[in-house]
Amino acid sequence: MARVFLLVILCFTALLSSSLCFGHANANGRGDQALAKINIYETSLALDTSVKIHASPEVLGSQGEDTEWVHVAISNPKPASNDWIGVFSPAKFDSGNCWPTTGGKEKTPYICASPIKYLYCNTHPEYMKSGNVTFKLQMINQRADISFALFTNDVKMPHLLGQSNPVAFVNPKAPVYPRLALTKNWDEMTVTWTSGYNINEAVPFVEWSAKGLTSKRSPAGTITFNRNSLCGNPARGVGWRDPGFFHTAFLKELWPNREYTYRLGHDLVNGSTIWSKNYTFVSSPYPGQDSLQRVIIFGDMGKGERDGSNEYNDYQPGSLNTTDQLIKDLKNIDIVFHIGDLTYSNGYLSQWDQFTSQIEPIASTVPYMVGSGNHERDWPDTGSFYARTDSGGECGVPAETMFYFPAENRAKFWYRADYGMFRFCIADTEHDWREGTEQYQFIERCLASVDRKTQPWLIFMAHRVLGYSTNDWYGQEGTFEEPMGRESLQKLWQKYKVDLAFYGHVHNYERSCPIYESQCVNNDKDHYSGTFKGTIHVVVGGAGSHLSPFSSLVPKWSLVRDYDFGFVKLTASDHSSLLFEYKKSSTGQVYDSFNISRDYRDVLACTHDSCEPTTSAG
Repeated sequence: MARVFLLVILCFTALLSSSLCFGHANANGRGDQALAKINIYETSLALDTSVKIHASPEVLGSQGEDTEWVHVAISNPKPASNDWIGVFSPAKFDSGNCWPTTGGKEKTPYICASPIKYLYCNTHPEYMKSGNVTFKLQMINQRADISFALFTNDVKMPHLLGQSNPVAFVNPKAPVYPRLALTKNWDEMTVTWTSGYNINEAVPFVEWSAKGLTSKRSPAGTITFNRNSLCGNPARGVGWRDPGFFHTAFLKELWPNREYTYRLGHDLVNGSTIWSKNYTFVSSPYPGQDSLQRVIIFGDMGKGERDGSNEYNDYQPGSLNTTDQLIKDLKNIDIVFHIGDLTYSNGYLSQWDQFTSQIEPIASTVPYMVGSGNHERDWPDTGSFYARTDSGGECGVPAETMFYFPAENRAKFWYRADYGMFRFCIADTEHDWREGTEQYQFIERCLASVDRKTQPWLIFMAHRVLGYSTNDWYGQEGTFEEPMGRESLQKLWQKYKVDLAFYGHVHNYERSCPIYESQCVNNDKDHYSGTFKGTIHVVVGGAGSHLSPFSSLVPKWSLVRDYDFGFVKLTASDHSSLLFEYKKSSTGQVYDSFNISRDYRDVLACTHDSCEPTTSAG
C-alpha cells in the first residue's frame, strides 16, 4: 500500500502542469460527459492514514464471467457530503508510460490511469452518519486491473484521501463482447469482438455450427488504433485508454433462418486455446423470402450504470430501460439499427468497453447495425461536415474500428443493408449529403437498385433529421429540419417511393403524415393502403440520452409527438403488410402504431414526381 501511495504522490504533485487533463475537456464544452466533470487538473493530495479502503473480491471472473460486482468497504472518520469514489484502471497512478506533450517537452509526472466511473458517497444513507459503509460497484473486464480512490471537496477541486488495493479479472485479455453484423451478402454474418491479444500472441477465430452440420472455424482479422489515430483532447489526453484489439470473422455459406451456435477462440503460442462462452444467432432470411421479420430502430441511446455511478447529471437516463426492454423481447427481434450517438463517450475511451458490455446480450444474438452521429465523428479540420467538437477528439475512429458495417470505405459511414423483405439505406449526416456529392450518388444507387417485387419495404435512415421534426431549435429556425436537410433528398424519397425515413439526434419521438414538400399527401393516421403517395418521417432519437423539448408550434404534418424514451419496431409478415409500433422504454407498451398495406402494383403506380417517362409511340 505504501508503494501505491508513493506512486499516487508522484503523479499528483505536479499535476497542475498538465494541459491535457479533465479541466481542458470542460473548457472545450464537453461537460455533458459525466467523466468530464472531474477536474483532475485541480487535484491536490490530502492523504489520510485513518482512511481505509478495501475492495473485494480481489480476483474477478473466476467462473469465466466478464462482469462482476465488487464490494468497496470505506472507513472515513471525517465524512463529508462532497466525498466521492473514483474508479481507475489501470490501478496504479503510474507516470512511467505517459503521453508526450504537443510541443515535445514533457512535463512529468502525469496521472495516467483512466477514470472509468465515479459515485458520490452520500448516495449511501449511512455514510454521513458513521463514515463506515460498503458500496457495491459493477466492474467489467477492460484488460487491466482496477483500484478505487476516495476524494473529498467535490469534483471541481478534489482532494485525494486514499486508494484501495487493486482487483483484477483472472484473464484480463479474454475475448469479450461479440457484436454481430450483416455483410453485403445475405448468407453471411460477421462477428466482431474485443480482446487483449495481439496477433503475435494468439491467432483469433470463431468456431461455429448448426444442428446436423459439421462444426467450422472461420479466421478473424485483427485491428486496433492508438493515441495518434485520434484527433484531439480529451481522446488523445486524459480520456485515452488502451482500447485492446478488435477481431472480425466472416461466417459464410449460412443456411437461411437457421440457428447457429458459436464461440470466440484464441490459439496461444504455447499451444493452448482461450475460449469465450457459447452464443447463438439465427441467420438471415433469403432476400424476398416471405417470413416473419422484425426490426428495431432507435438512435442516441448511450450507456448507463447499473450501480448508479456517473448518473447524477442524468446524461443518458433512459439507456438501461431501452436495453432491458430489448433483452426482454429478444426472442421477437431479428435485427437492430442504432442510428448514431452510440456511447456518448466524447473522448473518454473507457466508455466504449462499457457500451459493448451493456449491449452484449443483444448484439451477440442479432445483427447490431450502427450509424454515425455527431458524437462519434465531429471534430474541426478532419473532414466532418460540421466543425464541432462533439466527438471529444475521437473523430470517428473508435466507432469505425470497433463495429463492422458493410461500407465501401469505413471512414465514410454510409452503406446498404438487405434483410429479407427489407432494403435499408443508411446515410452519414456527418458528411455532406447534398446533390452532386459522393454520398448523394450512393443514396440514389441504394434506393434505385432495390427490386420491390422481392423487397417491398424501402427504409431510409440517418442520424440528423434530414426530413421533418418540430424540435424546439428546428422550430426557431423555422425550417423544422436540419439546415439543408431535405432540399436535395426529398425528390429521391419521392421518386423511389421510400416507405419510411428514420432519424435520431433529436431526443424524442415524432411521426409525420405521408409528406412531400412539406404537405401531407394522405390524411389517414392509423392505416395506409394502395398507391404510395409520400414518405412517412419518424424521429426516434429518444432511446436514452436526455430528452429534447418540442417547439410550441405544431404543423399539420406532425401527427404524433412523445416527450419520452422509446424505440420503434417494424414487423413484416409478408410482401403486402407492414406493422409499425413505437414502444415506451419504461414499460415496453405500444404508444403509437399504424399499418401499411401495399401490393406490388401499388408500388409501380404513378404518383406526383415519381413517374417514369412514357412515350406515345405505338
